Amino acid sequence: MGVGTWLVTVGVVLALLAVDLVLAALRPHRVGFGEAVAWSAGYILVAVAFGGWLVLAHGGELGTEYFAGYIVEKSLSVDNLFVFVIIMTTFAVPEEHQHKVLTFGIIIALVMRAIFIVLGATLLALFSFMFLLFGLLLIYTGVQLFRHRDADPDIEHNVVVRVARRVLPVSDAYDGGRLFTRAGGRRMVTPLVVVLVAIGGVDLLFALDSIPAVFGVTEEPYVVFAANAFALLGLRALYFLVKGLLDRLVYLSAGLAVILAFIGVKLILHWAHVDIDTRVPEIATPVSLAVIIGVLVVVTVASLVKTRRDPAAKAHPGSLRGSSEASDREDL
Repeated sequence: MGVGTWLVTVGVVLALLAVDLVLAALRPHRVGFGEAVAWSAGYILVAVAFGGWLVLAHGGELGTEYFAGYIVEKSLSVDNLFVFVIIMTTFAVPEEHQHKVLTFGIIIALVMRAIFIVLGATLLALFSFMFLLFGLLLIYTGVQLFRHRDADPDIEHNVVVRVARRVLPVSDAYDGGRLFTRAGGRRMVTPLVVVLVAIGGVDLLFALDSIPAVFGVTEEPYVVFAANAFALLGLRALYFLVKGLLDRLVYLSAGLAVILAFIGVKLILHWAHVDIDTRVPEIATPVSLAVIIGVLVVVTVASLVKTRRDPAAKAHPGSLRGSSEASDREDL
């Protein structure tokens, strides 16, 4: 992709983020269902319109890769929302300020993903065996997520949060939407800073999985960035739209585990096709797209059927470590 295309795309993403930040700063409020639906629909339309432009300007293959990557990132972001809900609940973030927290969380996620995209693209260009390593990483992640699909992360005892509490002078209460306050004559950070630290830690861990996953459906860094950016831009609105429904998606973590493992196999087959023998079959992008959509449809329907039959059933975001392990090694 040309420099001009990159600049325009990054400009559009930054403009949309600026709108979110301005609204969060000027009008802190509880986001209602109707507003969340409108914003979610708007962001999805923007993402689809971008995909349509990509098809017309650069061909169907690149467009298919973008939509496959977008769906992968969107599905992973829903699991991310589970953890965001836990963070907001754990730290009792006032509803009128959750909008601001989520917007900053999206900015942190975009920065981290941009770093990993550059790093990942460079490694893949220099060393073809990175496809093998990425594939093994995704399979390992999928297996661990499936094993601990009914676990919840222990946010309070996460090592990043514990270090932040020890290093920073944290006040006992929120001070509106401020990050800094004064208490007892001292300048202190509010719990909102600890919340942002927790979300930043979550974003880092999700980037470690999501970037190899999207490189499994496309090797074009521009498409990887666009798929991540447009999936993340709708995360804030999606949070307010589905946070009441997340508990019903009881099989989502299992479905995401299957998707990650499938993409891992796809990457390993690609490595074997390129480095070992061209007779080794590869999984085409349209097939990947069909499998990803199929898995998501199955787990969604199965989850709704399960919760209808068993109202006590509750979904969990899953974890890469079992809940019985030491809290200071707990993984978000």
